[in-house]
Amino acid sequence: MTLTHRMRRVSIILLLTSTMLSAASHAQQRANMPQRVEWFQDLAFGMFIHWNVDATLGAVISHSLAASAPDYAERYFRDLPGFFDPFRFEPTHWAKLAKLAGMKYVVFTAKHHAGFCMWDTKTTDFNVMNTPYKRDILAALVKAFRAEGIAIGIYFSPEDFHYFHRNKIPIGRLQHPQHYPVNNPGLMAYDKAQLRELLTQYGKIDILFIDGPGDGLREYAWSILPDLVITRDLMNTPEQTTPDTPLPRPWEACYTMGTDWGYKPTNDPHKSGTQVINMLLEIRAKGGNFLLNVGPMPDGTIEQEQEDILREVALWNFANREAIYTVKPLPVIREDNVWYTQSNDGKYIYAAVLRQSPDDWKYGERKQFVLTHIEGGDSTRVSILGFNGELVEYKKEFDAASYVAPTPIGLVVSAVNGQRLYTNNRWPNAVVMRISGARFRAEGFARGKGKKSNIAGAE
Repeated sequence: MTLTHRMRRVSIILLLTSTMLSAASHAQQRANMPQRVEWFQDLAFGMFIHWNVDATLGAVISHSLAASAPDYAERYFRDLPGFFDPFRFEPTHWAKLAKLAGMKYVVFTAKHHAGFCMWDTKTTDFNVMNTPYKRDILAALVKAFRAEGIAIGIYFSPEDFHYFHRNKIPIGRLQHPQHYPVNNPGLMAYDKAQLRELLTQYGKIDILFIDGPGDGLREYAWSILPDLVITRDLMNTPEQTTPDTPLPRPWEACYTMGTDWGYKPTNDPHKSGTQVINMLLEIRAKGGNFLLNVGPMPDGTIEQEQEDILREVALWNFANREAIYTVKPLPVIREDNVWYTQSNDGKYIYAAVLRQSPDDWKYGERKQFVLTHIEGGDSTRVSILGFNGELVEYKKEFDAASYVAPTPIGLVVSAVNGQRLYTNNRWPNAVVMRISGARFRAEGFARGKGKKSNIAGAE
């Protein structure tokens, strides 16, 4: 054997050994990688998309099958795909809308509990290719959102009502031993085959939302993509509620705009844009991510009311985004009607002032605040995000600058609301103050001196 051949053989052995060690390491993975968790936390705001074959009926997504009569289930699985034809589906529009609103990631229901697959799968005929639409929706959506620089997340249900129906297992959620893949080898193999398709055929997938029992599946997913961030199954992901106190990071709050996850053709009351903006502030102040849902209509469009909410959030976020991304919670998250966050580098403290009405701190009006948890000094500066503090439109010789004064009871701030985002100035959304050269105190001045912490822009 020549030296060249020996070197090639050694290289092959080393490569195989490295691959085997790497595979073993991945198989042993038990948690998200810390650096990927930090990356996820900084994404801050994402779009959840609940869309399934039952959008054609406007039924509660998948769950109408739980404990359903056999004839209902049979008609659901047999007939509904024939009505699914989202001929107006334009994922580029969705992606651009999400980006405009400030959403940094998307989580799409590739397979909800019903088992209908929104991609071209070889595992089952119960998929989007066997509908009048006959196109891979997941592929189009991933391409569009990735083009906008939005991280790609996939929602996947290990429980599969279609699989249960075919295998004579009662349809429900976690009410029968066979609902758990670890107890059901056939279901485990089925789910793994689908995860392999999802994690290998659509480019890099960043996030996996496992809505159900993930034992055996999360490890399998990491064996394919070690830096995949698994949210539900490993993180707290409360639905339709925000905890009163911060949860240990990372965590993610999942909310609908109306009352349901999927499209609802009734007069479904929706949250206002102001409510959604205030929720975003609260969730970020508490250290969580905000995953806001849209439920597309059967024709493939997002209903106008939901698009309008996203555009209202987009306007606010366009001016105030600095207080939302790459920030961390402070020991005290709120003081009266002010939510606090701090930049990850500790340079800035952000104080988001919630306005109770359009007449509360009107445009061009000066207002004073006493922030009893902030200690200032000679280098302390305050500015209003989105406003340069030099002038207010139509007002001559008007002092629009911000002033600060360190006092024994905290930092006194005098600032002008200079954000003129609507002509009638009747938009009651939060105004954010950026504070540098100050210290945050976990114990407020009014309650006596406490431990200093979280230096912001000061040595």
